[in-house]
Amino acid sequence: MSIRVESDALGEREIPQGVYWGVHTLRALENFPLSGLRWPGEFIVALAQVKRACAETNAVRGDLPEPQAGALIAACREMEAGALHEHVVVDPLQGGAGTSTNMNLNEVLANRASEMLGAPLGSYAPVHPLAHVNMHQSTNDVFPTALKVAGLRLLLELEAALARLQESMQEKERAFADVLKVGRTQLRDAVPMTLGMEFGAYAEAVARDRWRIFKCRERIKQVNLGGTAVGTGLGAPRDYVLRVVGHLGRVTGLPVSRAENLVDATQNMDCFVEAMGMLSALAANLLKIANDIRLLSSGPDCGLGEVDLPPLQAGSSIMAGKINPVLPEAVAQVALKVMASGQTVTLCAGLGQLDLNHLMPLLAHEFLDSVRLLRNAVRVFEEKCLRGLQARPRRCRELVDSSAALATVLVPALGYELVEAVLRRAEASGTSVAQTVQDMGLADAGTIEELLSPRRMRKLGFSLGEYAGLRAAARGPADSVAEPEAEDTETP
Repeated sequence: MSIRVESDALGEREIPQGVYWGVHTLRALENFPLSGLRWPGEFIVALAQVKRACAETNAVRGDLPEPQAGALIAACREMEAGALHEHVVVDPLQGGAGTSTNMNLNEVLANRASEMLGAPLGSYAPVHPLAHVNMHQSTNDVFPTALKVAGLRLLLELEAALARLQESMQEKERAFADVLKVGRTQLRDAVPMTLGMEFGAYAEAVARDRWRIFKCRERIKQVNLGGTAVGTGLGAPRDYVLRVVGHLGRVTGLPVSRAENLVDATQNMDCFVEAMGMLSALAANLLKIANDIRLLSSGPDCGLGEVDLPPLQAGSSIMAGKINPVLPEAVAQVALKVMASGQTVTLCAGLGQLDLNHLMPLLAHEFLDSVRLLRNAVRVFEEKCLRGLQARPRRCRELVDSSAALATVLVPALGYELVEAVLRRAEASGTSVAQTVQDMGLADAGTIEELLSPRRMRKLGFSLGEYAGLRAAARGPADSVAEPEAEDTETP
């Protein structure tokens, strides 16, 4: 393998000839062989855009002359388009508050720009990683700015995915509006409702999450680019500090703005804690919805079986024909991971010390990973599970008819004690509540059907007129209803 020799303050090192990174990256590779993880493409693109905004600002000011400026900006554009990502190799878990990743980018961009100008890799004569690529910058303003740019873009994608999920939930709400089912509390039969109502509640929860994600973007749009090491702008011209964020906005197309207090924006990371709280709220809703859908689809023969999920893959290596709710299960795991990451981000923000948060790499990785996971999970949940989910109306009605859920509907007209007597008789005779009510002469089949109609389920509260067929029966005392005699089971 051919090599080249590069040097830094610690001495000379051999670098593989074909790579675009250099000696600073090599030392980071040797020092941090920790997770084996890589930075996501969204973060690499964001870093390249930050570098381009800085280069454009320096070029406009005349601090970065041609042809270096043109070559560097072109190299940044290539990285923004997806090239050179394989050369961003430093482990996200690293010391130095992100310096190793910043230098990795500086070396890759410098080598590519130098190559465009006809120089060999590692020469850094036309374009230098520090003198040109990192001009008027510090890791401490570049790294968190790139994190916010990547976060804003991912949050926009997450918000769009949530919009589609909400629409799917609302479509199911309409489609299942007349599917009568048993509502459940504490996993026990409660009162009748419609399947559409359940999905309408899910849609409302997702709508709140969409609003939260919008507010989440508001929390992280202020950046500290131009603040350099601690937010004072030391080492950067004042005109550069005032102009660079404007260039970043044009490069990214995002509504970024310069933080009013750059020192605060450099050392304090509470905006990410707040954002992770909103992501955790979304994760909690997804976890609840995913688990509900698993329950509603359970069985289907020996469980609730009120909905059918699209069959996606074989569910067992031994049980032929078994299909599992794999998408809700995967979404639940994403939700748990995001909740755990929220705690990590909180700790990272709280453990930052003095004028810089040294735990920025871990915070950045966990935050971006959470948004990416949620975006992907919401997408596949909507596309592969919710969109093809079907109701089982016959099964839903079968469970209503065999449940005591009707009893609560009767309480306003018959009274609590009389309904208890109805339930005792139904249990003793082994007949449904509806049939028992008819057998006791308290209502006819038409009255019961009207009381259980989906239209009535969607109506808030009740009116006495709805119980006209039951009001006369309510005047009798509960104990006037005779209990059925026990069957004689003795052998003659």
